[in-house]
Amino acid sequence: MKSVAAFLVLVLIWTAGLVAFAGRIQQSTPAPTPQRAEGIVVLTGAASRERIAAAVGLLSANYGRRVLVSGVNRDLTREDVRSVSNAVRRLYDCCVDLGFSALDTVGNARETADWAKAMRFTSLIVVTADYHMPRAMLELRALLDRQGVSLQSYAVATSAFNAKRLWRSPQATRLLVVEYCKYLAILGRELVLSLGPRDRAHAPAPQKG
Repeated sequence: MKSVAAFLVLVLIWTAGLVAFAGRIQQSTPAPTPQRAEGIVVLTGAASRERIAAAVGLLSANYGRRVLVSGVNRDLTREDVRSVSNAVRRLYDCCVDLGFSALDTVGNARETADWAKAMRFTSLIVVTADYHMPRAMLELRALLDRQGVSLQSYAVATSAFNAKRLWRSPQATRLLVVEYCKYLAILGRELVLSLGPRDRAHAPAPQKG
């Protein structure tokens, strides 16, 4: 009976955490106006068009000096990405960098850390989907805090996470549960790593331009 009770307590804690996680996502958009930073990084993924457009919009409004598009599909060209972003060519050609090495969020963090170091940036605005932001910020802070780089989040709304229909959509609920489990896994990893020294290898920095 004690084991059953303990299991039920864990389920309740997990469920309460999931609800809080969902609330955090829903409250992250619309994103507040960020403070100006040296760089802007956008993490590609589902609905990349909206993410990249948001990052370029911040660049156009002078909220950063350069943009890194992290995790670009290697089959795409610079022109392909520009057409997705709807960026003015002059601004795109001078101030947008593409990173092709990242295959996941861990890779995004490494690619971003290398880019920030190469550019000597100490402040970044992070643009990604609302549901992806909590996990992305964990991964980015794990590397960039040690470089003295400050981060601001700028979440892009995902239609599936509409507060009125979130729990009515099996697809949205599944996405939420999967993302929450990944988030908890990273929290656990960082807790373990915090008990001892860490030495993570970095991928090569993306080329400028």
